[in-house]
Amino acid sequence: MLDLVVVGGGPAGSAAAVTAARAGRSVAVVEGCSFPRHRPGESLHPGAEPLLRRLGVWDALAPAGRVRYAGITVRDGAGERFSAFGADAAGAWLGIQLPRADLDAALLAAAIRAGCRVHQPARAVAVLTAGGRVCGVRLADGTEVSARWTIDAGGGRHWLARRIGVPIERRSVPLVVRYGYASGECPRADSAPTFARDRVGWTWTARVAPGLYHWTRLRPTGEPVETPPEFAGLRPVGPVRAADVTWRAVGAAAGPGYFLAGDAAMVLDPSGANGVLRGLMTGMMAGHAVARVGGGLSERIAGSEYSHWASEVFQTGLARLSAEFPHAGLGARDAG
Repeated sequence: MLDLVVVGGGPAGSAAAVTAARAGRSVAVVEGCSFPRHRPGESLHPGAEPLLRRLGVWDALAPAGRVRYAGITVRDGAGERFSAFGADAAGAWLGIQLPRADLDAALLAAAIRAGCRVHQPARAVAVLTAGGRVCGVRLADGTEVSARWTIDAGGGRHWLARRIGVPIERRSVPLVVRYGYASGECPRADSAPTFARDRVGWTWTARVAPGLYHWTRLRPTGEPVETPPEFAGLRPVGPVRAADVTWRAVGAAAGPGYFLAGDAAMVLDPSGANGVLRGLMTGMMAGHAVARVGGGLSERIAGSEYSHWASEVFQTGLARLSAEFPHAGLGARDAG
């Protein structure tokens, strides 16, 4: 039996796997998609850099030529202003644009280097339980991956929580982001990403590479979404995609035999460009919790501490979004 099986090989899952494996735990990762795969989340907050350094992938991901930026242009009813991330003795803090294909590949490679066994593509279809504890997963081909602990980092489907009956609390009206890419030249968007609030949501625009721009628009479900006007003269690249970002959290981010990380634990819309950062943080903390249990800490205490920490992360983000977007219906609790 393994110490840990991680469902999902994205930032949260790979971060959890690397952290636990480096602490001496035996780890398997189950990832349903072949890489490269398309996922949003390419504008990384400066806080991601020290985490990626700790995971051993920063130098490979941040060669010369990556788009870096010192802050965000904010546009709302009060006008337009530049909001810098901050600085210290070493200089200005910089965000970075990282293609998700590069980020996913680097993190999963780090997990393999740490000794993790990777099942890819392989889909988890059932949860294994024994004595009231989660003890692994069954794959679509019938393979059973037994483990003392299971981390679900498989995204906002909340795969594990739904299968074991953990409630999911929704804290906003249904929200969807649509996003796409365009090529050409848009000097207005070159210096820094722009975050523009409007009556019903927000729009994010950014240069992600020379001659390539990304846009994301959040709207309540059912509201029409169009390409941002500043990109009207650019050439669309690929299809417009969508993601459900209704604000929600699983009632217990840890329990007997399991931990939840990334969007599997909580979903907040990506207005702060910190979705990947939150995934890395929760993945590393979940992997650390598994390592601590294996080192003698009781599972009950480790799970309670992790759940409390995850709840605080969610509530902090929720408070910020509630202040910025009161029309989204914060305060309404809907378990589903």
